[in-house]
Amino acid sequence: MQFAGKVVLIVGASSGMGRVLALRLASLGAKVVVTARRVEQLESLAAEIHSTGGECLAIAADAMDAEAAAHVVQNAVERHGRLDLLYLNAGGAPALDMRLMSAREVNTYMRSNYDVVVNYLFPALRQMVRQGGGHVGHTNSLAGFLGVPLQGPYSAAKGAAMLLIDTCRVEFARYGIRFTAVYPGFVATEATANDGMPAPLEISTEKAVDHIMYALTKGKSDYLFPFTMRWLIRLAHVLPKPVVLWILRKTMPKLPEVEQAAATN
Repeated sequence: MQFAGKVVLIVGASSGMGRVLALRLASLGAKVVVTARRVEQLESLAAEIHSTGGECLAIAADAMDAEAAAHVVQNAVERHGRLDLLYLNAGGAPALDMRLMSAREVNTYMRSNYDVVVNYLFPALRQMVRQGGGHVGHTNSLAGFLGVPLQGPYSAAKGAAMLLIDTCRVEFARYGIRFTAVYPGFVATEATANDGMPAPLEISTEKAVDHIMYALTKGKSDYLFPFTMRWLIRLAHVLPKPVVLWILRKTMPKLPEVEQAAATN
């Protein structure tokens, strides 16, 4: 995929990988539309892109609101006449110990990583069907392949998003719509700095966006990175499941006595 002159909507662009990706695509001549909840960060991003001669439209919206998401897609199309690339980068979660969580809390974290995909994906797909093609990119996670300790709701939502995108590949293929799902390991961002999760083999945001750009440019269907984490995930899928579960259990922290009492009440 070449980006010059393409209309690109990036969801979750106020910081981290989404912000760096917006800057990178704008520098290549893309007409960038960015959205997230935080107005000041979006306006700062748009100003930075404009200062270098790029084109950027910033629209603040809550990705959990389906109507607001559809309105963002509509505004992007009204501004530029089409939508060539939708990049979904919203979501995330701190360390989540399900031994201490309620059903409501689990559902909330799952929605914040699944609904944010659905709310933008389907208005964008309708537009891409009308215009005869397009490209959808999604930042998933290697956690979507395993039940990762302290990331249960997050892993479940990412796994669901993976299956949803895979089904879209089949149902929307005849309309010329392509899908790229990237699966990062641990990436150092503002959101992950104090999330309580161990981060082995963590890479920088810039390096992660290098991988994303490669996957989009080459039209990869699925792209796992970094290299070492990719092969650890593949190894986990060929090892007997009891072995994998034994290894994962070894990474679980013990509950402090006061929390253990709360979990059993």
